[in-house]
Amino acid sequence: MTDVVVTDQAFGGVERERAVAQRHGCSFAEHQLSAADETEQAVNGARVVFTNFAPITESVLSTLAPSAVVIRYGIGVDNVDLAAARRLGVTVCNVPDYGAETVADHTVALLLAVLRRLDIYTQTVRRDGWIDPSRAGAIRSFSESTVGLIGTGRVGRGVALRLAPFGFRILAYDPFIDPAELGEIGIDAVELTELLAEADAVSVHAPLTEANRHLLDATRLAMLRPGAVVINTSRGPLIDQDALIGALLDGRLGGAGLDVFEEEPLRHGSPLRDLPNVLLTPHAAFYSDSSLANLQRLAAEEADRALSGKPPRCPVS
Repeated sequence: MTDVVVTDQAFGGVERERAVAQRHGCSFAEHQLSAADETEQAVNGARVVFTNFAPITESVLSTLAPSAVVIRYGIGVDNVDLAAARRLGVTVCNVPDYGAETVADHTVALLLAVLRRLDIYTQTVRRDGWIDPSRAGAIRSFSESTVGLIGTGRVGRGVALRLAPFGFRILAYDPFIDPAELGEIGIDAVELTELLAEADAVSVHAPLTEANRHLLDATRLAMLRPGAVVINTSRGPLIDQDALIGALLDGRLGGAGLDVFEEEPLRHGSPLRDLPNVLLTPHAAFYSDSSLANLQRLAAEEADRALSGKPPRCPVS
């Protein structure tokens, strides 16, 4: 049995996590796990578990030491069975504030590039030498365009802040936020149907739950105005990927910028790989030197609190 376990990570090193374990006289192990059975074996008896994408199922949680703590590298905790954690007395924490600025940067980069058809221009110039700009499709000026945000947490608000100087009109759907609060920062709160009907670009910034899986399904995607674009840097299953592909293939949508997918890595043979009006990034919106350093530091500090018997900073269960 190992006291402190890293199930998987994307940093290249876990010196902070190892140092916390050593400071408390705990054994330590790091892995790159992706299957529940191997994860279950690796965390058996652990007091603290750091996890990125490894499945933390009920069977995995049941092997942990009493009052164990699971720390998710990042914001979303959809790889953790929270209901089982509550039943078993396992505390689950996330790190919600490590890289919101970086994700907002990446989101805006995707959104602006898709609206300006930069990928189509680049591919065509490389292949054919040049392109008549009109062949890339209609392009509205930013000052005449509306962006709809689904979710207005740290990332959503960061996106709105970055877009404001370009002159975009910003709408948002977020049933958990007071519309007056959004109005104070220049965001018009609307219902989802109104947002979909008026937005030239929709950007998704919601946590994934069973209640909002496929929030943008075929019916809601059909509500978008012709030529609208969709951006997702949150969680892949928030959008029905097959429905999105259909809307892109039949020309109803003008494009998409996707950092997350229903299945990751994106499968070979997916039509998304070949569509010229789709920008793809490999779940990298969080990635910058500063955000990674913040993420590991804050996660390690949470582990230090757990091993010291102190309350967690960011519990979600």
